[in-house]
Amino acid sequence: MPLVAAAVCPHPPLLIPEIAGAAASELDDLRTACDAAVARLLDSEARTVLVIGAGDRRADLDSPFRGSFAPWGVPLEVRLGDHPDGLVGTDHLPLSLLVGAWLLGRRPSARNRGMDWRMTTVGAADPVETCADLGARLGSDQPWALLVMGDGSACRGEKAPGYADPRAEAYDETVARALADADGDALLGLDPGLSTQLKVAGRAPWQVLAGAARAAGDRWRGELRYHAAPYGVGYLVANWERP
Repeated sequence: MPLVAAAVCPHPPLLIPEIAGAAASELDDLRTACDAAVARLLDSEARTVLVIGAGDRRADLDSPFRGSFAPWGVPLEVRLGDHPDGLVGTDHLPLSLLVGAWLLGRRPSARNRGMDWRMTTVGAADPVETCADLGARLGSDQPWALLVMGDGSACRGEKAPGYADPRAEAYDETVARALADADGDALLGLDPGLSTQLKVAGRAPWQVLAGAARAAGDRWRGELRYHAAPYGVGYLVANWERP
């Protein structure tokens, strides 16, 4: 079955209010945009949702999924999928998938019961062709959707994690236009070397999205919900749907 919908969200730990603490309100707009993007995704015809994020290597994780934000100072556990006693799944989710599971967990509904959840990592340094090929092979035997987790440049100012780089804003603008226009070719044109220099966490997952959308065929409609760099890191939120 083809891909029917996609959502793109970032994965900063400060997105979680318990971690942000008194500063939680500073990301209210980003949190609202992510919630809206995920809600739109779950309102699609998909019966399977696959969460894709960057990791050390390419891997399909075993369901059910569980992780904790304890490494970020808050013992908040996140679970996705059924966890009957004795069922072994995946523990210690990478940050990208951990935040993805947290976002999905904020949208409990009767419709989500029986939803098939999947999680996959793509190597953060994987070549463009590898990412696109992975996206083309991520199909399902039922209508499916993709939740794509990844941050933009971390070099948007002197207080940014990667300090200031004059190329960072233009890079994020390119990604924002590509997401708004559902332009997979533009995403596939992102340079892995430059992305690494700008400390971009989303390059590989975005290119997986481009490969999946291209394999699904038909035209896509994009909606950019958020594009800003509140802490010197580019955060982008978007939805892709078929017209």
